[in-house]
Amino acid sequence: MTIPTVTTERLILRAPQLSDFDAYADFRGSDRAAFVGGPNTPGQAWQQLCALTGQWQLRGYGRWMIADKDTDEPLGVTGLHHPLEWPEAEVAWSLFAAGEGRGIAYEAALAVRAYAYETLGWSTVISCVDSKNARSLALAKRLGCTQDGQFTHEVFGTMDVWRHPSREALA
Repeated sequence: MTIPTVTTERLILRAPQLSDFDAYADFRGSDRAAFVGGPNTPGQAWQQLCALTGQWQLRGYGRWMIADKDTDEPLGVTGLHHPLEWPEAEVAWSLFAAGEGRGIAYEAALAVRAYAYETLGWSTVISCVDSKNARSLALAKRLGCTQDGQFTHEVFGTMDVWRHPSREALA
């Protein structure tokens, strides 16, 4: 399967590339990755980068690298994340240090949700957020999400489930 490309005003959501590995490994090896199972070794980061592309093949949707539209600098990862043990597919986001504080996660998450609704035909989607992750909680609220219970993961612990407004509610 070819991973589609989505563009926004400032961003390109594109397939991960080998040239993204250093930025991705830096993120996965830092404390910034604490809410996504990190910090990780470079070898673990490699496996996770490969998994980003693999979910596209297995499920027909997945996560993109967030890249600056002008420079192609990798700024983070976003997309539809659906591990086997997740309650359902989620709009997920993780920003690298270079992407922080610029509204990039919001812009990217809006594009991902639009892709889920307009391209895939979904009517609803969630985001799973650790209650201690203040920035992601603020983003979920800014996206218009409402808390819709919790689920407990064996590695990540208890996470809040945030339900995005339905496709119909956004129309």
